[in-house]
Amino acid sequence: MPMEESFNFYIVALSIAISIFASYSALSIIAKVSASQGKMRCFWLLSGSFVMGAGIWSMHFVGMIAVTLHVPVTYDVKLTLLSLVVSVSASLIAFIITFPKAINFLHIWIGGLVIGSGIITMHYIGMEAMIMPKEMSHSPGLFSISVAIALIASYVALFLFIKWRDQTGSSWLKWLSAIIMGLAICGMHYTSILATQFHPHSEVTDIVEEAPLNIYLLLAVTLAILLILAVSWVIILFDRHVLAKLAYSDTITGLPNRNDMHRYFQSLQEREVISLLLIDLDQFKAINDTLGHDTGDILVKYVGLRLEHFTDHDHHAFRIGGDSFLIIIQRHSKAHVENIANDLLVSLQKPHFIEGNELRVTASIGISIGPVHLEGRSTLLQRAETAMYQAKAAGKNQYCIYNEDMGKGEVRKFELQKDLQSALDYEQFYLVYQPKWNTLSHSLIGFEALIRWHHPRDGLISPGEFIPIAEESSYIIPLTKWILKTACMQAKQWDSEGYHLPVSVNLSSSHFRADNVAELVRTVLNETELSPHLLELEITESMMLYDLNNVIEQFQAIRSLGVKIAMDDFGTGYSSIGLLDQIPLDTLKLDRVFTRNIDTKSKRAIVRAIILMAESLQIQVIAEGVETQEHVDYLTQLGCHYMQGYFYAKPMKVNDINEWLPRLSANIE
Repeated sequence: MPMEESFNFYIVALSIAISIFASYSALSIIAKVSASQGKMRCFWLLSGSFVMGAGIWSMHFVGMIAVTLHVPVTYDVKLTLLSLVVSVSASLIAFIITFPKAINFLHIWIGGLVIGSGIITMHYIGMEAMIMPKEMSHSPGLFSISVAIALIASYVALFLFIKWRDQTGSSWLKWLSAIIMGLAICGMHYTSILATQFHPHSEVTDIVEEAPLNIYLLLAVTLAILLILAVSWVIILFDRHVLAKLAYSDTITGLPNRNDMHRYFQSLQEREVISLLLIDLDQFKAINDTLGHDTGDILVKYVGLRLEHFTDHDHHAFRIGGDSFLIIIQRHSKAHVENIANDLLVSLQKPHFIEGNELRVTASIGISIGPVHLEGRSTLLQRAETAMYQAKAAGKNQYCIYNEDMGKGEVRKFELQKDLQSALDYEQFYLVYQPKWNTLSHSLIGFEALIRWHHPRDGLISPGEFIPIAEESSYIIPLTKWILKTACMQAKQWDSEGYHLPVSVNLSSSHFRADNVAELVRTVLNETELSPHLLELEITESMMLYDLNNVIEQFQAIRSLGVKIAMDDFGTGYSSIGLLDQIPLDTLKLDRVFTRNIDTKSKRAIVRAIILMAESLQIQVIAEGVETQEHVDYLTQLGCHYMQGYFYAKPMKVNDINEWLPRLSANIE
């Protein structure tokens, strides 16, 4: 009587362990796909498919080794390798089908059918590869059950794959999923084994207690398992030591980046109170524009090195973009946080020596304090940013702690920025004009056009409030075009009425960065038919922070049209007096800070020096903020004869000026 087939349960347990391990490895690898792009996505997809397919294949042949058939068994190499290719290919096709974010029941149905069919095909090709003195037949009932289990196992695998593909972490839930997948795959395999009857050939007379293991099959299975282990370990090491560094470290400073900041937030305990110090370098753009981005990168690297000195188990530093850094402090008082902020300011303003340049940079720091999960990390970051901008507005090189008043200001700023979009369309802007006066001839020499905004809800809004918002949102570009065209049309109107009075218009630095100022001015002059000598453009000293040669070229192009250029608020900005002989200017406008304190000896000395310098360069000087007769007398004594201020007239609407001009002409006559 032939002996019944039996199982080695130790090897059965090994096959189950292989199936579970392969399932877990495949889940872990495929989870990387959603977080990657391009070639890396293909790498993870191929790796996951190989681990899954090779794991199922290895489990199958280890399971076959576990079956004792009591006859010698060898395997056809080609069919054995074909079964491996089928298993890996089916896994790959199924993963590709179900990979897109937006999948439906059809995707899952087809994907499950593909991988299920692949498992069944691999299994029976593997069994056909067996060379032995026995014939095989299959029980229809158990065969059907094994096919059903294979399909169910495939759908379970795909369902868990879809569930875990966006999650890269390891947890007991993922292990539980791997166990379910592994047991389902093993269930199909051993059910199909039970569905198979092995009938010895009639001529077989030698029955052995236990047939020797096929050394080649053992080597193939061992190699496949080793490859699965190797791929898994290589991927783990690659993920930890290469991808983690790329994903979570800043390439310039070596500090943790924004991705690591988000990961750190997630690690904090519920309602834990933390302090955020958002650090933004002052005038960093000027360094980039004047010395180049390479120098800027080196400066950022040095700043990062200084921030590392402030890190420990409770202090964590991150570079979150550009010249912005973040320090998160745990478990410390407000007083401690303020001390850290002060120390940071002192450390950062120490000089940096880069390629022969001694660079001094300051920083503005915004601080927000609160429970991370209760407040929400985005809220804390937004508050720190609001406080940082408040520190910049207050003069830079200082820190500011967020309070509720700042929050109200930020809300108003957002509302005004939103309303700017429709203000032009609904004609909420209008211009007023402030006269300029020649004290020698006691005559009007022109106007400065100033914009005003009458908001339908908030009434009159100061330019000091909405102009910076327009600058930040780039809405300053269309707004300046409107001012320029409206002022030129008005100047043309006055000129046609016999009042040949130039009009000055303030220009934003945004236009100069776009390299289109001269073309804009030429277009407006052509449209309004205004004579170029009746237009003057006012720029600020901060313009000199940008590419000086480019700015000078644009100034020259504007002056070649016949338009004059004035530097506004001279003496309070960033330009060097040594550059005045290079910059093509027609007028310097003394800031009102000089006029307001003209009674002091030091201010008069400075004003006199500026006037003498301007005269030698054939540049006209106009004093702003003239409000009293005393101001007029002092400025006249110092040699300044062009003035602008409330003493002569406040900014007026067009209708008021049209009534004022005839009276002025009559008085002069």
